[in-house]
Amino acid sequence: MNRATAIAHPNIAFIKYWGQADAALHLPANPSISMVLDCLQTRTTVGFVEGLREDEVIIDGVAASAAARVRVGEHLDRVRALAGSALRARVRSENNFAAGAGLASSASAFAALTLAATAALGLQLSLEQLSALARLGSGSACRSVPAGFVEWTVRPDRSSAAHSIAPPDHWALCDCIALVSTRQKRVSSIDGHRAAPSSPLYAARVQDAARQVPACRTAIERRDLAALGRIMERDAVMMHAVAMTSDPPVYYRMPETMRVVQAVVDWRATGLPVYYTIDAGPNVHCLCEAAHCDEMQRRLGLLPGVQQVLVAGPGNGARLTDDHLL
Repeated sequence: MNRATAIAHPNIAFIKYWGQADAALHLPANPSISMVLDCLQTRTTVGFVEGLREDEVIIDGVAASAAARVRVGEHLDRVRALAGSALRARVRSENNFAAGAGLASSASAFAALTLAATAALGLQLSLEQLSALARLGSGSACRSVPAGFVEWTVRPDRSSAAHSIAPPDHWALCDCIALVSTRQKRVSSIDGHRAAPSSPLYAARVQDAARQVPACRTAIERRDLAALGRIMERDAVMMHAVAMTSDPPVYYRMPETMRVVQAVVDWRATGLPVYYTIDAGPNVHCLCEAAHCDEMQRRLGLLPGVQQVLVAGPGNGARLTDDHLL
């Protein structure tokens, strides 16, 4: 059996990926900027086996659903085509956080799957090639291949990958994630992307997001939390406004979500420098500098409806490990 194991982390987007210029290629409608999250991880082992008749996929100890198995199989087909191989694979994947709850589990999953599968078949791809390949499995997965603070761009020739704009140790940012639900969200990000262009706000949000990218990059370079916070809060609100005005409308936020948001706004007004963002789910990412992390974790933990507070800093990119699951 040719096998390899990879670890990858999800990411939190400061400027969101919401809407696609090309659904088949997972090309985003606008560039985006994100941070890899070090405390959350997916570990995936891929083993290509002689004589295996079909791919076998186990996720968190349970056989994958038919839809997930097809999606993984299609991505493995891309890798097999690059390697000139017809071997079927056994895939084992484990997450240390809830999948499908708006914590970018597909990003870490396909980043880890891409690296493990290519390594198992002996392919030696550059970081950019790995990012571009991971994108075909899940758009945001391209941002979980590089390390630290990451920008995802589309070139005029329609090639698209993510690259690091600052390493993990550039800025001691702390993401205190207020979990208000770990249940599978009712509308997947894929369906949300499809619905987005039907919103009358969509074009304005795409244009504004693209305009904000240089300022977001500068805020990270200068370690300017106030500037970054204003940008990411604005874009999060606009993304959810697009979702809620799509046809059909998509509602990710819950009453508990808004309770956390209001608390963050109130705490900032009284002098605690913290800003929020929300991905395609109900949970709230509260960004502050490391010096305020313990206090933020304490306050969030006292809010009604907050089930757990996860704390993450800037993380490493996708990487191989000898800690195999097969």
